[in-house]
Amino acid sequence: MAKITPNYIEMKAADLSASKTFYNEALGFTFTDYGPDYACVETGPTYIGIAAGDSPTAPMPTFESDDLEASLNAVQKTGATIVQDIFAFPGGKRFECLDPSGNRIAIYQND
Repeated sequence: MAKITPNYIEMKAADLSASKTFYNEALGFTFTDYGPDYACVETGPTYIGIAAGDSPTAPMPTFESDDLEASLNAVQKTGATIVQDIFAFPGGKRFECLDPSGNRIAIYQND
C-alpha cells in the first residue's frame, strides 16, 4: 500500500481578501496568490489553500500554537467570533473560532 501523508488543507472563502487579512493578522500567515480566486500558505509541512466560494464546507483545520493566550488575543483583535473559549483536552488545551467566511478553526497548545 502507498504511504499517504496529509500535507494540504483547502477551505472556501466568501470574501477571499477578508480571509487572507484574518489569517495574516491572527496567525501570521503569508499568502502566495494564484490568480484572483486562490491563495495559499506554503511555509509549513502542511499547506493551507483558500479558494473563493462558499461551498463545499471544508473540515475544521487545527493549528498548533506555542502560546495559546497570545493566539487567542491575536484572533480576538481581528473581531473574529470565538465559538469555544480555551478548554482542556487530554494532552493540551485549545479554543475554536470562525474566520470571516464562517470556517470553523481550532488553535491548540500541547501540555
